[in-house]
Amino acid sequence: MPYETQLKYKHQQVIDNLTRIGKIQMEEILPILESSHTTFYRNKLEFTFSNKKWLTEEQIQSGESFNPMSGVGFHIPGTFDKVLDINKCWLQDDISNCIRQAIKAYAFNHEGYPFFNLRHQEGFLRTLIVRSSSTGELMIIVVFYQEDTEKREALLSHLSTHFPEITSLLYVINEKCNDTITDQEVHVFKGKDHMIEEMEGLQFKVGPKSFYQTNSEQAYNLYKITRNFAGLTGNELVYDLYTGTGTIANFVAKKAKKVVGIEYVADAIEDAKVNSAMNQIENTLFYAGDMKNILNKEFIDTHGRPDVIITDPPRAGMHDDVIETILFAEPKRIVYVSCNPATQARDLNLLDSKYAVKKVQPVDMFPHTHHVENVVLLEKKN
Repeated sequence: MPYETQLKYKHQQVIDNLTRIGKIQMEEILPILESSHTTFYRNKLEFTFSNKKWLTEEQIQSGESFNPMSGVGFHIPGTFDKVLDINKCWLQDDISNCIRQAIKAYAFNHEGYPFFNLRHQEGFLRTLIVRSSSTGELMIIVVFYQEDTEKREALLSHLSTHFPEITSLLYVINEKCNDTITDQEVHVFKGKDHMIEEMEGLQFKVGPKSFYQTNSEQAYNLYKITRNFAGLTGNELVYDLYTGTGTIANFVAKKAKKVVGIEYVADAIEDAKVNSAMNQIENTLFYAGDMKNILNKEFIDTHGRPDVIITDPPRAGMHDDVIETILFAEPKRIVYVSCNPATQARDLNLLDSKYAVKKVQPVDMFPHTHHVENVVLLEKKN
């Protein structure tokens, strides 16, 4: 689909969600902010190794023999144990393709590197995570199913020798049934255990498990919109809900009196504190825990009623208890950043009793996908 058509579709998607699900009146909806790059824009991708490669219709009908049946790429919807073998991915810098193909070639040319079988839970190579930063750093995380020191070190040494661009070469031994590494120990084979991202002179530490917006350039635009909508003068107490590693909190801190960030993931909160310290930001406070349990009336009594609330929840949106507490807190403004305008619309409907939607700014973070980010400014009704 031509990019201009994609933008029209996404813009309309936001309008439809807010009006049909949210049933809200919008004073101003701004044109969708397009991404300046429509290829190679992602700073993070995860690839899966599988010994059950997905064959396309054309491949099946060709009568060709496919051996080995191993591939590394993306999962096929509806078939959890099969992946489409990717030769060239257009979403991330080409170094990502080179490294992925190098691992595949090494595994094919050396004995003892079977790709994982998710259904039978056997194999050696499991997943590959590639992360890059706007500062030019490159993090590679190779996930193995079990430890085999000799084979693991041989492969990682091969990568280290052939790709000096790698600044963080990490590995995980994951013996669980699922692929997530959030509860796994990450080991450093060579280099640093983190990367540095930069934005307006601010530095952000990004670890192997850290969340960071996957389109760095467009993330900067998203955060500028958020800061602009917040209308900060330097005197405001700001609550940053679902703060993650404190990127937005630290980004707006210099224009606020104080910023209080809350996040479920404890590791992310530790990163948020590090990011504040690294940038000599002294007017932030961070708390880890379930949002609906932490953000309550006692918390507001302790830290003060916020003038502005910035919220950037996961795709599921905000819990009803969180919305209830926001209505109790009665900030002058709410800036709601969402990666799912449908759940955002539902939440806006619940906030409608006290808040009016003043501005809506869709942002295209992910060209060639159906996803669209959306920023909404709400102001307290008189």
